[in-house]
Amino acid sequence: MNNTAYIGLDDTEEWAKFSHALNQPQQVWESHVVVDGMHCAACAYNVEKALSSVQGVMSAEVNATSKRARVTWSAEFTKPSEWMDALTRAGYAALPASEIFNVDERRKQQRLMLWRLVVAGFCMMQVMMYAYPAYIADANDMTADVKNLLRWASWVLTLPVIFFSASPFFTNALNDLKNRQISMDLPVALGIVITFVVSSAGTFQPNGWWGTEVYFDSLTMFVFFLLTGRWLELRMRDRTAGALDVLMRRLPSTIECLNKHGEFQRIAVNRLIVGDVVRVLPGEAFPADGVVIEGVTSADEALLTGESTPVAKTMGQEVIAGSFNLLSAVQMRVEKLGSTTRYAQIVTLMERASIEKPRLALLADRIARPFLIGVLFAAALAASILWSDDHGRALMAAVAVLIVTCPCALSLATPAAMLTISGALAQKGVLVRKMQALEALTKVDTIVFDKTGTLTQDQLTISAIQTHESYSSEQALNIAAQLANYSLHPLSKAIVRTAQAQSASDFDVREVKEVAGAGISAFSSIGPLKLGSSLFCGLENLDRMANSSVHLVSEQGWIASFMFEESMKKEVRVSIEALQQQGIHVQLLSGDNAESVEAFAKKAGIQHAIGACSPQDKLMHMQQLQQQGHQVAMIGDGLNDGPILALANVSIAMGQAVPLAQAQSDFVVMNNEVSMIVVLLNQAKRTMRIVKQNLMWAVIYNVICVPLAIMGWLPAWLAGLGMALSSLLVVGNALRLSSFPSQIFASEQG
Repeated sequence: MNNTAYIGLDDTEEWAKFSHALNQPQQVWESHVVVDGMHCAACAYNVEKALSSVQGVMSAEVNATSKRARVTWSAEFTKPSEWMDALTRAGYAALPASEIFNVDERRKQQRLMLWRLVVAGFCMMQVMMYAYPAYIADANDMTADVKNLLRWASWVLTLPVIFFSASPFFTNALNDLKNRQISMDLPVALGIVITFVVSSAGTFQPNGWWGTEVYFDSLTMFVFFLLTGRWLELRMRDRTAGALDVLMRRLPSTIECLNKHGEFQRIAVNRLIVGDVVRVLPGEAFPADGVVIEGVTSADEALLTGESTPVAKTMGQEVIAGSFNLLSAVQMRVEKLGSTTRYAQIVTLMERASIEKPRLALLADRIARPFLIGVLFAAALAASILWSDDHGRALMAAVAVLIVTCPCALSLATPAAMLTISGALAQKGVLVRKMQALEALTKVDTIVFDKTGTLTQDQLTISAIQTHESYSSEQALNIAAQLANYSLHPLSKAIVRTAQAQSASDFDVREVKEVAGAGISAFSSIGPLKLGSSLFCGLENLDRMANSSVHLVSEQGWIASFMFEESMKKEVRVSIEALQQQGIHVQLLSGDNAESVEAFAKKAGIQHAIGACSPQDKLMHMQQLQQQGHQVAMIGDGLNDGPILALANVSIAMGQAVPLAQAQSDFVVMNNEVSMIVVLLNQAKRTMRIVKQNLMWAVIYNVICVPLAIMGWLPAWLAGLGMALSSLLVVGNALRLSSFPSQIFASEQG
């Protein structure tokens, strides 16, 4: 994409496709872009520096592994074209992450990269063929003319490698020099130039100052190995970011929409408005959140909710954007579009997670630039050691140092693993909102569960209703349902569901306020109302009325109490046992009365349980645990437990109904399965083991290879091979995280 194309993104409607407003009246925006041309952590540093230099850019975060950048900027001072042009001047290119041409552009770049690799491979084989006689022939077997002819042929075949295959190295190196920065390509380009100059001098002036040796075979080999490594690394990186890319390409570009003539006409999805009726064919993805109004089918929601089996959809049932229609054509009415859909919220969370850098990755980023500067000094040292013996050999030793000391493996060690595991977990129904939390989760020694909606089934039922003599059960239920409509708590949903089944009439309420973990207050025609716990309603003496109860009170006093039945999820006990076997202390906190909580905890196998907890009680308990030195993970519904989730060292929200934009948690378990907590804990530990393996390999590789290169014992072609293999080994090891062990409750899996 050239600079003029960026101007088209300065329209608000255009930048809104890959950005979202952080405040009103939409002056500060957060944009997600894919950055082309990055190869290492030093590149990420250069991109952040270029973006931050633009007036109006408030912050820039870049992940070299996912090649994604998050830019926070003010529309009052800058436009997307300005900070994208700054990237172009720095030698990089930005592509809006949401645009379909991003995929086409990547394919074009991959094809060009493959052509460079093919040309380098073909020329390498031919050069090796011409170099082979010199290796096996005795001193008098070849005449000087034959030797010169073979060298000239090798020189000619090296030219396409230099000017076509290796051109990206030179382009990036020149950009580095122009912008007074350094990246991995600068020492590589320097090594290629030195090798070509020394070999050309040996060809044209075999008795000159440079020496008689030529290294065209080494030159073509290490260019081929470097390009092979980058090609395979690119393919592997695509796999590590696969879940996000698949998710972003999930929506259809067009859909059949009912027009004003009563006929279905195929239009662009971005032309849909709320209220439109669309027909979704088998194999197509639903373009928006909505309701089925005609037809019966089943939908694949695996990547959106973690539900692995198809979900039946009939008239009146909700469908979510991005889920696939599997069986037959259905008609749906559009209710939510764009950023308001659950699909868009999931994409936003995954984009943010793909850019976030864990502590170890930040450390690698900080040392990447000094590391590359150290490489240049090490190369100079290698040349100086051997200079008095043989100028040509001294320069080739410097080349080996420039190529072998690649920081790529070091900079990829952590982000490659983190990106892979976040994609793999997303496919299992677990969203990673903060990458740092994966590392923190491995240190957790105490897990605190909320009860309702977390360890119990979502579908609670009202078992009994006790009312004041002035109200019937139907009247009390009707009033309670109007307040409960404003809450996502499982008890509130049970009240609303029961009222709807009884076709309750409307009852107006206003100024509704929800107090997390306590209840709801509002004003109505009969005065102030409260719906919630006995403590919230001022009815402490009613605490023992039922195992689980919600009370309704007015200004005049008690109106009704609603008793509920809840059943424990099937996998709870075995999951709790699996956590305890790993040495995790499991606790239960609940706002329900103490007796019911104790009984539930005993059934679940939880030894420490506290009931009748207010939100403040939960916060105090969490603080006490942390003051005692415990690393605590809190697991709740993600909304009503917001304050305590924010305080915990690690927080996990359970449930498909959680509004993702509001969930105050590090992880979101969309399929609502408690067993996924065990999976998440095991995979976090496995991830950190693989990160440490990657870092250890990167350090050992440099410790062994750098001294060999400095002493001149490592040829340039072998240095190129080592550099390529080091990066591939790191990324390949990270890809092991894309598959889960068959036994999810095994605590130790390598």
